Amino acid sequence: MSPKELPPSKNLVFGRTFSDHMLRIRWTEATGWQAPSIEPFATINLSPGATVLHYAQSLFEGMKAYRHDDGTVTMFRPDMNMKRMNTSAQRLALPAFDGNALLECIKELISLDRQWIPKEPGHSLYIRPTLIGTNGTLGVAPPSEALLFVITSPVGPYYPRGFKPVPLHGTTEYIRAAPGGTGAYKLAANYAPGVVAQKSAAKQGYAQNLWLHGPEHWLTEVGTMNLFAVIKDKDGITELITPPLDGMILPGVTRDSVLALARNHVSGVKRLGGLPDVIKVSERPINMGEIIQSSKEGRLIELFGTGTAAVVTPVEKIGYNGGDVIIPTGNDGMGPISKPLWTELVGIQTGAIQSDWNYVVAQ
Repeated sequence: MSPKELPPSKNLVFGRTFSDHMLRIRWTEATGWQAPSIEPFATINLSPGATVLHYAQSLFEGMKAYRHDDGTVTMFRPDMNMKRMNTSAQRLALPAFDGNALLECIKELISLDRQWIPKEPGHSLYIRPTLIGTNGTLGVAPPSEALLFVITSPVGPYYPRGFKPVPLHGTTEYIRAAPGGTGAYKLAANYAPGVVAQKSAAKQGYAQNLWLHGPEHWLTEVGTMNLFAVIKDKDGITELITPPLDGMILPGVTRDSVLALARNHVSGVKRLGGLPDVIKVSERPINMGEIIQSSKEGRLIELFGTGTAAVVTPVEKIGYNGGDVIIPTGNDGMGPISKPLWTELVGIQTGAIQSDWNYVVAQ
């Protein structure tokens, strides 16, 4: 198969263009994992009885490869994605795998399709590892056959014209996750039910859902992103708050990175310009009552989402109980805490800042 041409970067739409090759690794209960194979990008043949089609035995990850100015290609903390993918596989009774070995296979795939990584600033190669149950037998049971595959897609910056804060709908009529459920795992089944809720929010003029849980309306996630709120306490100390990993919250790689950068700043390991010297970093529950109270008292500083696609997404308002809670944003759309954290994160990902979080794919 002759290589496809990379479209002009300005025409890239997320997830619409795929590189020339894909990685496939088959598994059977009888023989275990078979030899990995890098093949031309092509359709996957499945039995109409495949368990993935009937019982949603499917999980995935989202990662990116970045091309640095010196030509080096890296991935950002991919070991965390491998760990989370194995955790998701365990939750669905899909087969576990060697994360380091899979990373080596992904490294080969990216090296082969290196020309698909756009050279323009803010661009990257999105990487989608996926694991599905493939045996063609009806009946809810652990799969006896599975397929692990990886596809890649060149993507542009999430905000090509600068940051645009988003309005959120405080969603109480739908829930994303519940205690004891699957919210902490990156399963395909967690995403499709959110589409109706997102459409409902859009009809009301909001870009995404702020998922609220329980009668106290605890904040959980923003759309498909982790959530951070920044509030000044009664003593004037800035507190960076994110909901705890209580089984409903996805353990996001960007979430963990934001927390680590903030804690390193506080401890003096590495100070970040623009952040207050004193910050309280908290993984704790926060509900709409606290958001509204802090807003009324002028102590609400900002609210933002974090994730692989956008890194940081600032929020401008929350539609809640028939009104809007206005969230402060700066002239550039970002807040005073999220901007220095975003700057450091993007600097690391693009190679402008040296970090052991970068996994070298190719020199």
